[in-house]
Amino acid sequence: MNSYIILFIIAAYFGILLLIAWITGRKSSNNEAFFLGNRKSPWYIVSIGMVGASLSGVTFISVPGMVRSIDMTYMQTVLGFFVGYILIAKILLPLYYKLQLTTIYSYLRDRIGPHSYKTGASFFLLSKIVGAAARLYLVVLILQHYVFNTWNIPFFITVIISIFLVWLYTYRSGIKTIIWTDTLQTLCLIAMLVVIIWQVKDKMGLDFGNMIQTIHSSPHFRIFEFDDWNSPQHFVKQFFSGIFITIVMTGLDQDMMQKNLSCKSLKDAQKNMYAYGFAFTPVNFLFLSLGVLLLTLAYQQHIELPALNDDILPMFCTSGILGHSILIFFTIGIIAAAFSSADSALTALTTSFCIDILGIEKEKAEQAKRTRLAVHLLISALFALIILVFKAVNNRSVIDAIYMIASYTYGPLLGLFLFGLFTQKRPRDKYVPYICLLSPLICFTIDHLTKQYTGYVFGYEMLMLNGSITFFGLWLASIHKAKVQL
Repeated sequence: MNSYIILFIIAAYFGILLLIAWITGRKSSNNEAFFLGNRKSPWYIVSIGMVGASLSGVTFISVPGMVRSIDMTYMQTVLGFFVGYILIAKILLPLYYKLQLTTIYSYLRDRIGPHSYKTGASFFLLSKIVGAAARLYLVVLILQHYVFNTWNIPFFITVIISIFLVWLYTYRSGIKTIIWTDTLQTLCLIAMLVVIIWQVKDKMGLDFGNMIQTIHSSPHFRIFEFDDWNSPQHFVKQFFSGIFITIVMTGLDQDMMQKNLSCKSLKDAQKNMYAYGFAFTPVNFLFLSLGVLLLTLAYQQHIELPALNDDILPMFCTSGILGHSILIFFTIGIIAAAFSSADSALTALTTSFCIDILGIEKEKAEQAKRTRLAVHLLISALFALIILVFKAVNNRSVIDAIYMIASYTYGPLLGLFLFGLFTQKRPRDKYVPYICLLSPLICFTIDHLTKQYTGYVFGYEMLMLNGSITFFGLWLASIHKAKVQL
């Protein structure tokens, strides 16, 4: 019976998304609406939606599970995130609004040159499409295993339907639609998270006060690590890595910045960033608290946990331990998390490819719109193809390697923007692509040798090293100081 209820809920859920898409796109479906929402987005709506876009389906599953390995030390990184959001609001947003950018990488064209511009956009396109497809793959795989196998639906059909639904509610008005659909999905995500926590609390026979006490007294309630400098969870590494991760994966990411650029003014965009950064902290704390409760419940009732941390939450929600109705809430939560991330990624990829690679702003309005629709469909098909390739490989370690590669590709973006913002030098533009390709390779070599000969394991701080090497390479390639007016 649960299977049919879940199917009905999924159908109703996407029905609401399509209704929102129809309402937002019926009067305006041109490129200005698709790319920037006609620059009329309410900042508070954008802020809510960005929380959901940041919390992918993988986050929904992984963050509670990571408590088993690293306790709640991830909160150190989250605290760094908040500082990063403030820096974005104070440094990057004023620049983007001053230049009236549609894609943030066009800044590199004016500051350094066309090769730098294409390089920055290409690194984003590669990182985003592979990373977003990998995240969606893992979520679709879970839905297939726990839900759609009941009806013997083939995996490739599940993939095609999933991508088609995202395409269907984004193709007309893009960001103008997404700021509203992502708001709905964020609210669903947080509501489902609270419901699951409440179900765990009831299963443990706790009232609210005892639940708080249980979390606080758990040995996994360890937020700060100051003692072991070699640990990837050391506070300094986690906190400063959180700052730079936010700058790169929000401030230098077209996906996240496109929503900010759709706000009515710089002041509204800054309000959005402050509110979003503030809200992101307690939401992550809730995910980690859920992880503590699940581990405590498993210990008390002698429940054998799966080997992989990512399987802990799905196991509890699908095995009947928390009651059969929890599968419905879990499905809604994971769909909300997955598709709020996938839809914005698809829109950002379409925008960047159209503007940065094809330069459609030079085309006439109708031709530009046709080009954008074609690109949107093509990238949707590419999403599906990449997911099916992941399924064919069927190796979890390969997916982990893809995530690692994607994380390396954000370093050159950090170096490019830091160089442009904080120096007056202008490097030889033709050398920039080689510098940006060489930097991740150097970082990979350093990581391998350091681990082999010293035992030191790089964590998120690799991003800072990568950006620094790119910055240094650009410095060496500089020929003179430029009078930059940006």
